[in-house]
Amino acid sequence: MKTILSFDNVTLKKGKREILKNINWKIKEKENWAILGLNGAGKTTMLKMIHGDLWPSAGKLEVLGGVFGHTNIPNLKKRIGWVSTALQDWLHPSDTAEFIVLSGKYATIGVYEKYAKKDLEKAKSYLANIGGAKLIGKPYRILSQGERQLVMLARALMTQPELLILDEPCNGLDLFAREHLLESVSQLSNQPNSPALLMVSHYTEELLPCFENVMMLKQGEVFAQGKRKKLLNNENLALFYDHPVKIFKAADQRVIVYPAKQF
Repeated sequence: MKTILSFDNVTLKKGKREILKNINWKIKEKENWAILGLNGAGKTTMLKMIHGDLWPSAGKLEVLGGVFGHTNIPNLKKRIGWVSTALQDWLHPSDTAEFIVLSGKYATIGVYEKYAKKDLEKAKSYLANIGGAKLIGKPYRILSQGERQLVMLARALMTQPELLILDEPCNGLDLFAREHLLESVSQLSNQPNSPALLMVSHYTEELLPCFENVMMLKQGEVFAQGKRKKLLNNENLALFYDHPVKIFKAADQRVIVYPAKQF
């Protein structure tokens, strides 16, 4: 089975400080993973490494068959989709939703090249397929935060990525917008041509059942990794968070965690 990414004793230093320490981790084709961790765990740094924005200080990093130091990073980035609220601030408020989606084909902010009608129709199709049909024709500036995230998800799919990174995609969303977005992700995961999905979150309740594998990152190190059923339990999560926790299991296999002292 094809390897999507591989960390082999990867360490990243900033000065004398180790941001990531001896990371060993592999994602295989058709596997969906979640990275769970608190603030400062190193989640964003790890994503930047996967995307080719940062390089290891030590160890071997391979993404989509390309070993860092021996692969073309700009070409690699074109094969990776990224959904993050951080990108939203750069988009043009007057562009309509479908044109923001279309810009994903060119990895640009705005569409400046001559485009084929079929590509614009494809952009509309991606938007409609994830529940955003009503957004077609609407300027980005009037969209809600949840609607903007749907647009960003469709934009990331325009290049037909082999790996799709969801970088805390539910940030800033209300309860209903969050569930709408997560349902779109769930539907995407069920499509036969779905890319490998990698989602980063602070919260276990955002980890859908399609994310069968979890890597728990703590202070720049892998605390644990493996099947969610084995990791998302009271004992393991209490050790991970360094505090007693209370767990509720929802009907859809999602796990909700609260500090135990609240009960």
